[in-house]
Amino acid sequence: MKSSRLRRRLAGTAAVTVLVGAGALAAAPAAFAKANVLAIDKVALHAPGLQVKVTYSCDPGMNHQLVANVAKVSTGHDLSEAAGTIKKDKLVCDYADHTVQLNLKVAEGSHFGKGDKVKAAVYYFDDDGFSYARQETVAVL
Repeated sequence: MKSSRLRRRLAGTAAVTVLVGAGALAAAPAAFAKANVLAIDKVALHAPGLQVKVTYSCDPGMNHQLVANVAKVSTGHDLSEAAGTIKKDKLVCDYADHTVQLNLKVAEGSHFGKGDKVKAAVYYFDDDGFSYARQETVAVL
């Protein structure tokens, strides 16, 4: 009889431990699971170039730049491109979501107009030349 009580007590203790652990995991801030995430919210014409609105989160102490590239989607010889960066000292890296608007510079000889279909890419770029968390979308200006 004592061994059956002991087994029930151990089983009960194990169940409580599992529930407490699951509760602690569920209560943990979701931001810790989503650092270094990017999302393209909008791509638009913005004189004299283009503008990309991005929502980002990043780890504290991260040494990356935020880069955006946009290229016109065409079947001809029009290779219009635009690019922009946010330097690492301008990023707020604290696991929370932040929104930034990147004003892109249009490459020489490139042009964009209302109704153009473009492909946008955003990513983090580190000091060693690696890129992370790349996100892409196609949009109409």
